[in-house]
Amino acid sequence: MKILVCISKTPDTTSKIAFKDNNTQYDENGVQWILNPYDEWYALVRAIELKEKDASIGIDLVTVGLADSEPIIRKALALGGDVAHRINAASNDSYYVAYQIAELAKKEQYDLVFTGKETIDFNSSSIGGMVAELLDMPYVSLACKFEINGTTATINREIEGGEEVNEVVLPVVVSCQKDMAAQRIPNMRGIMAARTKPLHVIEPVAVDALTTIVKYELPPARQSVKLISPDNVAELARLLRDEVKAF
Repeated sequence: MKILVCISKTPDTTSKIAFKDNNTQYDENGVQWILNPYDEWYALVRAIELKEKDASIGIDLVTVGLADSEPIIRKALALGGDVAHRINAASNDSYYVAYQIAELAKKEQYDLVFTGKETIDFNSSSIGGMVAELLDMPYVSLACKFEINGTTATINREIEGGEEVNEVVLPVVVSCQKDMAAQRIPNMRGIMAARTKPLHVIEPVAVDALTTIVKYELPPARQSVKLISPDNVAELARLLRDEVKAF
């Protein structure tokens, strides 16, 4: 069995958010980049757990990014990936990214494709569904449990007020979230082995992006706290009516 795990590079959550070029570009100066947590903690680690039960399983990694994404690829290899593919392109368009991943998956004929439920920068949750459509595979989103029995997968996913249990015949695309697996830390043996594991650089397939970013905007700054005397009920009522009505 071959599993493809889609990974991505994202800013650390403590990074300062700033923009440049008239708010059309994210300012990467001083930003600490990490492996997207949903891809790492849940998608990749669940694939590793499956391989620990069945040594015949191979785990491939794929990311769409430039050379500066290779440190996070090496971390994923250190955790337990076998082979990595870096598609040499930079794009924030979900369709473009999904198309590149799907083209690789078509050539390699994977039995299972794992993604994180979303990236922590754009939060679009769209890659998994697009990849599934391009591959003409079933898609199960927001999976919190995943088991395989032969060629059939049992997948639990969160729904409003509970969980839904799905059975699907492989191949399938699954987006993973909390409870899918437990976070791991690469050990020294894995870190050393990652240095020699294959990392293939692939040139992107020609395809038009469907979206472009016009500009970024920071959320409005928090307003200062207004203290109202407990005796001034009229002013409190006015503020609640005129300034807090949006809530």
